[in-house]
Amino acid sequence: IEDRLSELRGRLEGPMGKYRGSLERLLPMQQGDFEAIFRVMAGKPVTIRLIDPPMHEFLPDHDALLEEVTRLRITSPGSTQLHEQEAMLASVNATREQNPMLGLRGCRLGILYPEINAMQVQAIFRAAIKLHGEGIEVLPEVMIPLVGFETELAHLRDLLETTARQEMDAAGVQIAYQFGTMVELPRAALTAAEIAKTAEFFSFGTNDLTQTTLGCSRDDAEGKFIARYLEMGILKDNPFETIDQEGVGSLIKQAIASGRASRPALKLGICGEHGGDPRSVEFFHHAGLDYVSCSPFRVPIARLAAAQAALGSGAERDK
Repeated sequence: IEDRLSELRGRLEGPMGKYRGSLERLLPMQQGDFEAIFRVMAGKPVTIRLIDPPMHEFLPDHDALLEEVTRLRITSPGSTQLHEQEAMLASVNATREQNPMLGLRGCRLGILYPEINAMQVQAIFRAAIKLHGEGIEVLPEVMIPLVGFETELAHLRDLLETTARQEMDAAGVQIAYQFGTMVELPRAALTAAEIAKTAEFFSFGTNDLTQTTLGCSRDDAEGKFIARYLEMGILKDNPFETIDQEGVGSLIKQAIASGRASRPALKLGICGEHGGDPRSVEFFHHAGLDYVSCSPFRVPIARLAAAQAALGSGAERDK
């Protein structure tokens, strides 16, 4: 067994070395991106969601890699290239999942591969420190995705705040920042009071929260049955376009109430396509959210809808 484990470790050294090297190369790239964002947003909060997609999205396609390995076994047996590709295939196989969107992604990926999140936080604070030195105010908000348990968030907060302190101490600079989470799982919404003890802000990820509450993927649902449900009158609206107020909306309201009961100053918002839907924006306004976030092309609609919702609330109060 030990011999086999040693052989496997040896086969994985190549891919893992490339992985670590990739993180080192990504750090200055991410720092440059954050510097540009902070510079444009001078004095305004910048919310940065840490890595969210599943690990397989960052690795070569399994089927294409398998074909390449098979070809090399025939044409170049024993070659260095074959050895490298077999090691890469072993890494890809180790990360394959039956349902990756509900698998190793978000905070789970950050917990099992802490160096990824640590690199991102290094980049955030190095960028913030640099701009601080230029006299530009920076207000970073670090957001952890796919949290289901407060203990996940607490674990990552401890790790990432240590990284942030190291960067600030090394530079002799203190940067004001906030640490929060996305709420995109029903369990997170139901345990918002506990999670709010660790998070300074929530952002409801309504795309994933809708999927996990309804028990269906957006791509499959819209491609297979949503249109027929709308035609048959089973649904009045596409829940991936207009928020499901009775289901997903109830979870959001419950999370708002319990979260703010635990932390009265809790900052609340949503991110997702619902942020650009007028009826959804009106619902979020009345629910008590502070902001909405959406795709850039939806921003004008979101601004107009937010203004209309605010004016409507004012008119109601004036009656």
